[in-house]
Formats: sequence, C-alpha cells, structure tokens
Amino acid sequence: MKIARYYNNKDIRFEDIAVPQINHGEILVKVVASGICGTDVMEWYRIKKGPRILGHEIAGEIIESKSEKYTVGQRVFVSHHVPCNTCKYCVAGNHTACETLHSGNYDPGGYSEFVRVPKINVDNGVYVLPDEMSYEEGTMIEPLACVVRAQRVIGVGQGQTVLVLGSGISGLLNIRMAKLKGARVIATDIDAYRLKKAKEFGADEVVDARASLDVKADRVIICTGATQAVGQAFSCIDKKGVILFFAIPSEDVSLPIVDFWRNELTVTSSYGAASVDLEEALELIKTNQLPIKDTLTHILPFEDIQQGFDLVVNAKESLKVVLKM
Repeated sequence: MKIARYYNNKDIRFEDIAVPQINHGEILVKVVASGICGTDVMEWYRIKKGPRILGHEIAGEIIESKSEKYTVGQRVFVSHHVPCNTCKYCVAGNHTACETLHSGNYDPGGYSEFVRVPKINVDNGVYVLPDEMSYEEGTMIEPLACVVRAQRVIGVGQGQTVLVLGSGISGLLNIRMAKLKGARVIATDIDAYRLKKAKEFGADEVVDARASLDVKADRVIICTGATQAVGQAFSCIDKKGVILFFAIPSEDVSLPIVDFWRNELTVTSSYGAASVDLEEALELIKTNQLPIKDTLTHILPFEDIQQGFDLVVNAKESLKVVLKM
C-alpha cells in the first residue's frame, strides 16, 4: 500500500509498505479521506519525531473485521488517541491527561491507504458515520471535538464576551461554537481573507491583530502560535477571566505576574478530545447545529499531499485541506 512519510514540511515522500495484518478484536479500515491538521505542519514540534507517517483525522470504510462490534462495509471515523478509562485521570473525567491516550495510535498513520485499528481504539474510538455525513465531513469530527472540549474546560456560556485570537480553521470553529453557546465574539487576525471568514462564521466584531485592541473579554482563546498574541490576551482579559492556549507558540512565554495575581486570572490549555467530546462533535455536525461544510476549502488527491502541506503552511486563502485517498 502507498503511504506518505513526513521528513519535514517540504519533504513528504511516498513509499510502498505492506498492508497491516489485523489481530483479534481489530479492524482494517480503507482510508477514504484524511485531513491535514495545523499541528502536522508545526515543524519545530514534528521534525524531532520524524521521519514518520502522520495523519490523525481520518474517515473510511471497514474492509476487514475481527471485532464483534463492527462489520465490513461500515463507514467510520476512527479516533487515533483513546484513553484507558481506568486510570485516576480518566476516573476524574480528565481523559486527555491519560498516558494511554498520549501513547496510543492507529497503524501506521492517517496518510496511508489502510490503517490497522488496535483493539483499544476499536473499543473506545470508532464511530459509525451517519448516512448523510460525507467522509470529508467525517474528518472534521476530531478537530471540532477539540473545540468542544476546550470551551467546556473554560466554561464558555451565555452572555460572555469571548475574544478569539487567530481566525484560521481552529479559530473559526471556536467562533462558531462560542456563538452557539450564546456568547458575544470578537475575532482577530492579520489576514484580510481570514478576517472576512471570521465575520462570515458569526463573529460580532473583527479586528486586525496589528491594531490596538480595546476589549475586556471574559474568555480569551489563543488560536495562533504568534507570541504577540500572548501579550494581547493579557491586555484584553477582564478580571476573573480565563485565557486558554488552544494553540501554542514555539517558545516559552512569560506571564505579567502582578496582573495575573491581582486580577485573579486563570491561564490554562486544552489538548485533544475525549470520547464525550467526539460524540458531541459528531452530533453537532450530523444535525447541522454547527455547520462545517464551508470549512472544507480544498479537497486534494492523496498524490498532492505536498501541495496540501504547502497550503496549510502558507495559510492564505485556505481553511481546511483534506486528502481524498
């Protein structure tokens, strides 16, 4: 089977490897669509672990099953990370801190023609796609679930002012989710195309990130790796407010400790998604409560993965890039 192996953002190499053999309780999925995540192009983070087969936003068809839960022909989304559901973190509802979640994956990765889904992923991370949901839409379940969890962690709700710093795909999903929860949303970016999209996705106000921001927000969601956004977050957060690192900068940052202490601020982060978040995301997409079709700006053949990476890296007039296998 054909796979795409990542060496760096400009060096994605196609190779042929054997189709994985499945064991008891496992399934083999033919990948039909695979999304390119913004974290896949975080070269400073990814290159240390390369070369490797990336890709963790997949939807496809089961072509072999040794599991009693799923049958050949079912259309599925498969979660790459799943928790053990038994450790102290899982028992406390903090599934994304689970070591099993951080160490597991499917084999060999989403940028391949087929993936072997281990038994623990079969048991805890396979979701049958509704008939009305396309494979391309299915790749958005995981990205949306990360947003669902993030806003649950910081308690976004009715009547709040939410500032979203960065209006790429994660920022736009956060805008839509915050509006669904009844918040007033202000969004920033330095790119005119993304500011336009932020408005289309429901932001009440959009501001060029290079301008002075006269905002006092209850919640600030950082959706850009630009270090300047950290300073903006602290200058715009209201007393008792919460700053969330949805995206992270490539270097350590410092906190204005006096403001942090005096105004009783909370600074937190959100990593990944748990089963409850994936289920909610699937339902939001299925019922069109949170539309995502308009996020799919580029659907490319697998052979054009390098073009896809270039699109995501350059972040011009593109939102979500999906590979069609």
